[in-house]
Amino acid sequence: MKLVGTVKDLQKELMQASDTAGVGFVPTMGALHEGHLALVRRAVAENQLVVVSIFVNPTQFNDPKDLERYPRTLENDLKLLESTACHIVFAPSVQEVYPKPDTRKFNFGMLETVMEGKFRLGHFNGVAQVVSRLFDMVQPQIAYFGLKDFQQLVIIKNMVKQLGLPIEIVACDIVREKSGLAMSSRNELLSAEQRENAALISQTLFAAKQLSTQKNVQELANWVVDTINKNPFLDVEYFEIVDDEQLQAVNNWNEENTKVGCIAVFCGKIRLIDNIVFN
Repeated sequence: MKLVGTVKDLQKELMQASDTAGVGFVPTMGALHEGHLALVRRAVAENQLVVVSIFVNPTQFNDPKDLERYPRTLENDLKLLESTACHIVFAPSVQEVYPKPDTRKFNFGMLETVMEGKFRLGHFNGVAQVVSRLFDMVQPQIAYFGLKDFQQLVIIKNMVKQLGLPIEIVACDIVREKSGLAMSSRNELLSAEQRENAALISQTLFAAKQLSTQKNVQELANWVVDTINKNPFLDVEYFEIVDDEQLQAVNNWNEENTKVGCIAVFCGKIRLIDNIVFN
């Protein structure tokens, strides 16, 4: 495993690899956990050469305090990646990724005005900026993303289509802690008591899937919010049941599309997201 911090060194390493080696890419913001490692292991199984990036992207944070709080654990991240047999770790500086300010404005239409986009203005433009920059640097054939950030996944697929990039986007299942809590770098910021109570988020989503045969869409949405908000540690920011392509609100279960329940919950000052698919 080789650690590089500049585009020049990255390209040097890529050129030294076999010309026929397809590149699999896993972009991360570090503070790695088993969810990230599952993405990397899948990439290693499916590609001759795998690049993992570690970069906390400032342009996708609309709250400076959230950016400041975001955990940075490069030394530990490298130890964890050693076990995955990935080939290159790209950990650039902000100056390396953005030698000059990125003023590009992407248009994702309705995809960026709901849920995360509604509450985190400019977030997805920042995501598109950094992912497109990393794609340009790494030049992968395949890139791997987790389904936990469901809206982000839909946005990235749209961006790849808009830019005409020859990159396959692979979605990987959510990895959960034993309690059911979706694995997230932000979980490390929770106290033990908060972490225990945050498990109610996924437990409620799993229960909602079972109840979807008994309640209509609005009744179920209200039940999810009320159930979680009864816990004094938790405060729901939103819960939306949407279609899986346009991310627009679903009105009834009979609509012919895959339906996804997406949620954001504050546990203290820490914002957690999760989702569940209703088939």
